[in-house]
Amino acid sequence: MMWEWLILGAMCVIAAAGSVWFMRCPAMADTEESPLFRAAQDSGPVWLFEGEILIDMSRAARLLDPAERPVGNWSDLRASLRLRFPGFPETREDPGRALVVDPIEDEDPMEVTCEWLDEMIRVQMNPRRPGHAEPDAAQGVQGLPLSAIDHAPYPAWWLDAGGRLCWENGAHERLRDRVRDGSPAPGEPLFAIAATDPSDGTRMRRALAAGTRELWFDVSVVPHGTGHLCFALDVNAEVEAEAAQRNFVQTLAKTFAHLSIGLAIFDRNRQLVMFNPALTDLTALPVDFLSARPNLLSFFDRLRDQRMMPEPRDYQSWRQQMTDLVAAASDGQYAETWTLPSGSVYSVTGRPHPDGAIAFLFEDISAEITLTRRFRADLELVQSVLDHLDRAIAVFAADGTLGISNTAYRRLWCTDPDECLVPTTITDATRLWQGHCRATPLWGQIRDFAAMRGNRTFWSGDFRLNSGREMICRIHPVDGGATMVTFEPSVLGHRRALPPAEKRIALA
Repeated sequence: MMWEWLILGAMCVIAAAGSVWFMRCPAMADTEESPLFRAAQDSGPVWLFEGEILIDMSRAARLLDPAERPVGNWSDLRASLRLRFPGFPETREDPGRALVVDPIEDEDPMEVTCEWLDEMIRVQMNPRRPGHAEPDAAQGVQGLPLSAIDHAPYPAWWLDAGGRLCWENGAHERLRDRVRDGSPAPGEPLFAIAATDPSDGTRMRRALAAGTRELWFDVSVVPHGTGHLCFALDVNAEVEAEAAQRNFVQTLAKTFAHLSIGLAIFDRNRQLVMFNPALTDLTALPVDFLSARPNLLSFFDRLRDQRMMPEPRDYQSWRQQMTDLVAAASDGQYAETWTLPSGSVYSVTGRPHPDGAIAFLFEDISAEITLTRRFRADLELVQSVLDHLDRAIAVFAADGTLGISNTAYRRLWCTDPDECLVPTTITDATRLWQGHCRATPLWGQIRDFAAMRGNRTFWSGDFRLNSGREMICRIHPVDGGATMVTFEPSVLGHRRALPPAEKRIALA
């Protein structure tokens, strides 16, 4: 009986040992399946590639394989390791040596080694070696908060010393897919950056063609590690605003090009930002000087050198004059007439504009001034002739105001119309005359005649001064509705000409 129990116990032990051996056989077969995995028994995950295709992986690698996106080829493995090891090779081309890729975080204890064995590629994740400092691509971006950069809304990427794209964030990848339809050349950056461009804090503007539209970015390049970290900011709105501003300025320039008035606009920094062709014609300033955008003081200094403005007494007073000019123009109060050494006369006006800008207008008023001077000379000549006549003369405009009178008129009526603060009307004048004469209906008839607009003919009338002196008054219609009244002593045989109203009664 006891032997039977001993036999049964031995059979159980043998069965248990067989079960353990049976369960260990697959694992032993798995780990000893390829000699490429033997060195990884006590190390990290291993992936084995033949060309682009993954042909095997270690058990540790299977544990890292994401369920939602299992690794099946080289691109899958790179996508899986990109965030942790951004320097992982984009292609499987043999660099001629084993490649060690460091992690992006200094605290990460692992590194990735890529070995090319004939047609096979062995990728293994191992603990980092102490003091390792291989100049691989990943070293260039060590210590950066990768997760923050990867989720940034603007494109960011890292270039190695040769200018190859080694890492990009999600925004850069989406931009690349948008611009190149998802099929860019491996390792080729989106933005053309010459090897001499990158420097500390370099900023440049670059455009990408997206179909029929150009996308503009401000690209900043910062040296980091063995390469350069790059950022791109979308500036399409700024570029479009600048283009709209240029178009608006061009429209204004085309409009101002047809003006005969010279225009010079200075911005808030007192730099010349716009001028029209008339300015060069009026000031004789060369176009290349104006195109160089001189400041305001240089502009007026050049005008002074060209003798295109009044000559100042001295340089100190000139500077003070320019300071006063700018202050007055800023307040919209600058308006002067410049008489140039050449004899030309310019009207110069300064006007403030938004954002601190100032506009100066130059107008040649030489012809107007010449005409005004000639007209004034003619008036003075006429006045001189009238003053030499013995007959008192007064000319009233169509609105009834006294326009011209001579010395004899002033002497006869003891008045000087030029000293009056307000214009003298025909009503004022007839009241004055009436005060120096005996009662007569003549003055009312003259007022009525001056107010008439048609059927006006010459007529005359007699009156007597308070001194008893007999006088004759002649009333002449003048062009433009004006009326001329003359006064002189009466002579024997004078035939009185009736006013129009009395003439009609006499004829009836």
